[in-house]
Amino acid sequence: MAGRLLKVSTVAAAVFASSGFYLHNKHVDLNDISLIRFGRAAATTAVISYDYITTFRNVSYGTEEYWDLKSKVHRRSAERLRDLCCANRGTFIKVGQHLGALDYLLPQEYTSTLKVLHSRAPQSTMDEIQQVIREDLGKEIHELFSSFDENPQGAASLAQVHKAVLQDGRTVAVKVQHPKVQTQSSKDIIVMEFLVQAVHWLFPDFAFMWLVEEAKKNMPLELDFLNEGRNAEKVAGMLKHFDFLKVPKIYWDLSTKRILTMDFAEGGQVNDREYMRRNGIDVNEISQHLGKMYSEMIFVNGFVHCDPHPGNVLVRKCPRSNKTEIVLLDHGLYQVLKEDFRLDYCRLWQALMKADMKGIERYSRRLGAGDLYPLFACVLTARSWKSVSEGISQTPVTTSEDVEIRTNAAQYLPQISDLLNRVPRQMLLLLKTNDLLRGIETILQTRASSSSFISMSRCCTRAVASHRRSKTRSWSKRLQIFLSEAITLGQISLYEMFLWMKSSTLGCWVLALVSFLPGTS
Repeated sequence: MAGRLLKVSTVAAAVFASSGFYLHNKHVDLNDISLIRFGRAAATTAVISYDYITTFRNVSYGTEEYWDLKSKVHRRSAERLRDLCCANRGTFIKVGQHLGALDYLLPQEYTSTLKVLHSRAPQSTMDEIQQVIREDLGKEIHELFSSFDENPQGAASLAQVHKAVLQDGRTVAVKVQHPKVQTQSSKDIIVMEFLVQAVHWLFPDFAFMWLVEEAKKNMPLELDFLNEGRNAEKVAGMLKHFDFLKVPKIYWDLSTKRILTMDFAEGGQVNDREYMRRNGIDVNEISQHLGKMYSEMIFVNGFVHCDPHPGNVLVRKCPRSNKTEIVLLDHGLYQVLKEDFRLDYCRLWQALMKADMKGIERYSRRLGAGDLYPLFACVLTARSWKSVSEGISQTPVTTSEDVEIRTNAAQYLPQISDLLNRVPRQMLLLLKTNDLLRGIETILQTRASSSSFISMSRCCTRAVASHRRSKTRSWSKRLQIFLSEAITLGQISLYEMFLWMKSSTLGCWVLALVSFLPGTS
């Protein structure tokens, strides 16, 4: 037996060595070989699974030792997953970034470890960039641009962006897709699907098929840069009444499925407080602007930019008007909300802000949460059930509550997985968007502000009133709906003015004077 094993090992070693020598001479990148990518992913999955299976054998559930060990296993597993994403690149990094954004849905060990993937994206060589431009635009770089910066402004999981100058002197950003992503993505998703099903078989509580389904649906859209250009133009037209929002203009004659050319936009990342301080940008104003535009996208238009991580949201001072502006980039991933879903979502948020417990249960169930509606409310708001019961617009966010939510994300992972498999697929990207926006507010230290609730209240009121008007032909009924909407919006404005007066020096003086007037004591 030992002799046979030695012979088999010798032959296997010789085949492996000769294959390696052949591939090296042919200058084949091992990362391009599907078998290598699959083997790497399968090995990582096996190691992570074995770690979870064996670590808790002799530890009682719920003890301090158990939770300490669980945190360590989460951390080790997250690091292995991060290393796999960095090795396989492309789709793996994209999915890893998606997981890293789910702050209030996954254990903190995973999200904090996977967040670094936003800065660990691969970079294509200049030869590869030239090849893509030559194949798609039919010309050399020097024929299309008077200058082209070889050092990318930024590299992402699917593409990288170069600064260039057109022949007429206009400065543009040229987004070029990594050449191998298209061919690898479909195979990578099949690998992920197989491995997630295998893990689910081993650990029935692990139900993350929703993640693979979302990747399968969204990846082809994100790899089509013409689709991204259309999305950019659509949202720019939809939100043109917001003078603070800027969406770069698309140059269609220099764009293809793998290349997107647009106006070059300068600014600091939305989470860069030091940049804002240096440039006199008010973080509260930025937070209000974000709340307004995302509330409008979600509740009124149902067309939602679903990747607001800091690299895609720039802030700046307009040199002409000196007004604060937000530049929204990367329009590859949008969610189109069905009308019934959007209206139920509006009414759920109205119930959450009013602490209407019957409404919270009713609309959570209509959105697919079933008996898990309390967990759904907590996941959606990133607040404790106590805060939800008392009214999230009335209860300030505290550090202890944030710690409680993150701890619960680890303890209730099976229930959260079950919930995410129940709700409509549209909800998944909204939850990711919510988490990214909360992350920005946390860094800007504006989460305790009421501005986001005020923006949501206005947009929910307008959306529901618009829907009710569309369902009636009666002029008297329409007038009634209009008056009800006007009164509610007026009440929201008065409340906003009251909050402003409470927080401003002038307002404090006015309130103090009013308190001394006869009949106000």
